[in-house]
Amino acid sequence: MSRYRPPADKKSPYITQEGFEHLQAEEKTLWLKRRKVVTALSAAAAEGDRSENAEYIYRKKELRELDYRIRYLQKRLPDLTVVSEKPHLKDQVFFSALITLEDEDGNEITYRIVGPDEIDHQAHYISMDSPVAKALFKKQLGDEVTVNTPASHQTFIIISISYE
Repeated sequence: MSRYRPPADKKSPYITQEGFEHLQAEEKTLWLKRRKVVTALSAAAAEGDRSENAEYIYRKKELRELDYRIRYLQKRLPDLTVVSEKPHLKDQVFFSALITLEDEDGNEITYRIVGPDEIDHQAHYISMDSPVAKALFKKQLGDEVTVNTPASHQTFIIISISYE
């Protein structure tokens, strides 16, 4: 039995200027945090037996997680394309659009279409690779959109489009 894992789907390389600056700031913060973790790890290692030293084990795990994220950002940031230009057609859905939708029950929900590296569920930032965003691309104000997800099929009407 092999441990073959198929390669992950390629993420879109697009990002907003705001998202790019956020990722750069995160990388700088992680490097500063890494210094503190390495210092704490050295102090924990100096205490003696490492096999039963909970502080040492915790700091090793924390360092591993930080290094993983730092490596990811170092590989990903140079590959990203910052999209700062607003589209000429303001009544059509493109990257970075802020869209308000109305569902069949009259409930409204607002989404912003962003790159996959800047998704934020609380702010309703959705990836341009998501089923909702794919269904919305190039639609116009007032269009009816059907979103097919593995769980359901939903229909929305686009009631506003803006670019901030």
